[in-house]
Amino acid sequence: MRNQMDMTGKLERMVCVARCTQHGAAPIPQEGTFSVSRQVTDISGFSHGVGTCAMNQGACKLTVNVKNGIISEVLVEVIGCSGMTQSSAMAVEILPGRTLLEALNTDLVCDAINVAMRELFLNLAYGRSQTAFTSDGLPVGAALDDLSNGYSSMVGTHYGSAQKGPRYLNIAEGYVRNLALDAENRIIGYRYTNLNEMMVRIDHGEDPAKALEATTSDYGRFEEAVTVIDPRKD
Repeated sequence: MRNQMDMTGKLERMVCVARCTQHGAAPIPQEGTFSVSRQVTDISGFSHGVGTCAMNQGACKLTVNVKNGIISEVLVEVIGCSGMTQSSAMAVEILPGRTLLEALNTDLVCDAINVAMRELFLNLAYGRSQTAFTSDGLPVGAALDDLSNGYSSMVGTHYGSAQKGPRYLNIAEGYVRNLALDAENRIIGYRYTNLNEMMVRIDHGEDPAKALEATTSDYGRFEEAVTVIDPRKD
């Protein structure tokens, strides 16, 4: 590395004029304190970033917990593109233990994940993290706690057409099995199964049929339905 920067001849012949204002970097809120970040190891925080690929075929929500510039944990949630599921598997192996700067210059395979990392970096660099005013930030493992019971992302999937109207397919509560319609064929409720909770019960030895029954519930005025349909078939 050079000790002195090269200058053009014209600049080199100019008089050096002193700069009066030298207040340095402005402090940013980080984990309950206001601190100055001069290098990557000065940055800590828990934050999220969202990105899409150039073709907008899929999206990624990326969550990292950074301690002293090092990514301690990462949560990658993707939707809309089958290839992204493989890329996210690689990302969770690549990112932990790397500095924020390394993460920006690491090939995370999927453009959506790369864009999410860029947006997340901006949040942390400017003190806009989720833990900006949280003393000592969040412990490692907090990203995992962001997931629902069963450690699965919350995904909403709905479809609608001018010809056949709306279809609820998947909501925060779970997999939509039936839609309840009134006399005018308007949706007034639905029946759903919480697949995450069902699998947890089955993994703990519960009979699958009983687990299915225990994790199936109704929402809205389901019992008042004039017609009940399967949103995937009817």
